[in-house]
Amino acid sequence: MKFQLVTLTGSKVDQDVYEVILPTAAGEIAVFPGHEPLVGVAIPGAIAVRNSKGDADSKLEYFAVSGGVIEITPDGIKVLVDEADNADEISESEAKAALERAMKLKASAKDQVELEKASQLVDRHAVRLKVADLRRRHRRG
Repeated sequence: MKFQLVTLTGSKVDQDVYEVILPTAAGEIAVFPGHEPLVGVAIPGAIAVRNSKGDADSKLEYFAVSGGVIEITPDGIKVLVDEADNADEISESEAKAALERAMKLKASAKDQVELEKASQLVDRHAVRLKVADLRRRHRRG
C-alpha cells in the first residue's frame, strides 16, 4: 500500500509499505493493506513503518510527528502534519536538552499564551525524544 507523510514543507515520505502504526486520539492503530476507509485525527506521537511483511521490529522506520489528519483508503494512507522528523535525523542528547529547556519555559510562563507555547514545545520535544529512544532500543534488539 502507498504511504504518504506530508508536512507544511512538502512530502516527507511517499513509498509502498506493508504496515503503518499511527498515533490517534483513540490510541495507536495499525494499518495494513486493504484497511477500511477512515479519516481521523493524528496526535503528536510516533509513526512506525514496516516496509515489508517479513521485516523484523529492528527494521521499523520511525517518525516523530505533530498532530494532523489521517486519511486511510484500501490502497493507502495519507498523513498530513505540520512537521515530521525521521528518527535518524534526531539526536537523542539534543532532544533531551531541548525538552529540559521547554520544561523550564513552561514552569516560568507568565501568562496563558506563554504557557501554551511552552506546552507545545514540551510535547514536540518529548515525542522527538521518544522516537530517538525507540530507534536506539530497536536497533540494538
